[in-house]
Amino acid sequence: MASTILVTGGAGFIGSHLVDGLLERGEAVRVLDILDPQVHPSGSLPSYIQGHVDTGRVELHVGDVRDRPTWRKALDGVRVVVHLAAAVGVGQSMYEVARYVEINTQGTAILLDILANEAHRVEKLIVASSMSIYGEGSSTCPECGPFVPEIREEKQLQKGDYEVHCPSCGSLANPAPTPETKPPVPTSVYAVSKRDQEELCLTIGRAYDIPTVALRYFNVYGPRQALTNPYAGVAAIFSSRLLNNNSPLIFEDGDQTRDFIHISDIVQANLLAMDCSEAAGQALNIGTGRPTSVAQLAGHIAQALGSDIAPTVVGKYRSGDIRHCVADISRAREVLGFEPRVPLANGVSDLVDWVRQQEAEDRVDIAARELEQKGLTR
Repeated sequence: MASTILVTGGAGFIGSHLVDGLLERGEAVRVLDILDPQVHPSGSLPSYIQGHVDTGRVELHVGDVRDRPTWRKALDGVRVVVHLAAAVGVGQSMYEVARYVEINTQGTAILLDILANEAHRVEKLIVASSMSIYGEGSSTCPECGPFVPEIREEKQLQKGDYEVHCPSCGSLANPAPTPETKPPVPTSVYAVSKRDQEELCLTIGRAYDIPTVALRYFNVYGPRQALTNPYAGVAAIFSSRLLNNNSPLIFEDGDQTRDFIHISDIVQANLLAMDCSEAAGQALNIGTGRPTSVAQLAGHIAQALGSDIAPTVVGKYRSGDIRHCVADISRAREVLGFEPRVPLANGVSDLVDWVRQQEAEDRVDIAARELEQKGLTR
């Protein structure tokens, strides 16, 4: 039907929540998902999507975004595409280079090639971008003022000096909110591929007059994260470790900061972007604007789970990791009317309520060994 909304990756963490939000609005929803075993270990559809399929509220297409006929079938009669499907994970992307580029960059290119060359009804495209494209977030030197940080040098990290320093005077820099105007300096294959997705979609959207919005998600957390996927978000990884009575593993010193945003606020941003004509052609940060250290997050999750297991600071750093990145959400506020609603304490409580009902195989040690064997932790 002409009003159908296609959600790629719609059986996953973010996608399934967005599907719920769209159904609440009375939209006709189609899901395209490959049901990747790393995200869906059972190989079957999660119950929260299966129920919608069984009742006829969601049309499911199981397929690969690298396959052109799959895209053609999925796009038939679609009015809006929300493109979430992607291979996710910084560490894994550094040794599964071809797979990440094939899924994220090439898969998106096939979608756009169809929109450019074949008949379709798509009137809007929303693509999930990522804060990872920035590399290090914005920084300010107390003496020299704002600057764009480069990738931290190996010789600095080997000394256990993890912070960002001013390139002019060498002083310790202060992290600052990162606006969309900061030039991207991606530090991982994953980040490069997300930048590709964003730039390809915005470029084709402009050329063919398809209103396109790139939402740069910061660190998303909440119920339904894949607890068995050691390359998922850090909140899910820590939860899985604690659920199995294992200590969360923290690289560097735990003082690195991120912007953790609850899944319901990500859904809110997508629905706003879908309805907002002024957002066309723009990339927008979707975060909270509030920094939280990785060590603080581990403490919040342990406390909410009633666990006294302390995190383990492993004394190593990972290739591709950054130190600080927190969103400046001024543009999303102005353009979309976006306002994050869920404080971290409430969001962690929501995550933990769900985690307590799950059984998760802890695969973090396996992932850590893979990174070690590849020389990606030092």
